[in-house]
Amino acid sequence: MNSEKKFLASYRPEDYPAVAVAVDLVVLAVADGVLNVALVRRGEHPFKDALALPGGFLHPDEDALHAAWRELAEETGMALPSPEAHVEQLASYSAPDRDPRMRIVSIAHLVLLATDGNTLPPLSAGSDAAGAEWSPVHERLKGELAFDHAAILRDGLERLSGKMEYTLIAARLLPETFTVTQLRTVYDAVWDTSLPAGNFTRKMTPQLHDTGRKVRAAAGGAPAALFSATDKHIHPPLARPGDAREAG
Repeated sequence: MNSEKKFLASYRPEDYPAVAVAVDLVVLAVADGVLNVALVRRGEHPFKDALALPGGFLHPDEDALHAAWRELAEETGMALPSPEAHVEQLASYSAPDRDPRMRIVSIAHLVLLATDGNTLPPLSAGSDAAGAEWSPVHERLKGELAFDHAAILRDGLERLSGKMEYTLIAARLLPETFTVTQLRTVYDAVWDTSLPAGNFTRKMTPQLHDTGRKVRAAAGGAPAALFSATDKHIHPPLARPGDAREAG
């Protein structure tokens, strides 16, 4: 028996502190000019009846991403992944006291769902969730969530907000083709502001691909051009209101 096999044969995992791994999801979508997050109402202790991000424990036979999709489906009824969803790993959360049950490290994911700007995907509670609902992000951050989920939600919002300054990630919250007005609505919703229409159009139009198609304006105005996202970086970046940099 070589030295590594001998080492593994005598290795005792029980000699080390037990640490569980969980996943949590910050699922964001825009409707009626408001940025929303998918939340579940906990049906069990700890934090019973409190609102929380969807999530749960990692199973021994799955990786973190598959666990995230499984937990999302079990707790909210949303079947992902799909072409309409953008997902990226957000961060890990490992404070020793973040969960009162035991030492649990959570791997959080940021999920962006494309909508028509009017309707949010339906949610249906399952698993150990007593309820599931969409909640306006900026209002929700004024209250409380279970565990450290308010901090995770803030981090997810900041990740999205920051990347919107220099990439077209905001388009992942829209259909494949969209108007500049629809794109500005997403910026307004995420940044919780109201950007000047003219400046935004001049800044963003060169970053987009003009499809050559137009859509009739809902209010009966002139038809609006339809664009799609590119992989260009916005340069100089589009600064958030209150940022010391010039918007360009």
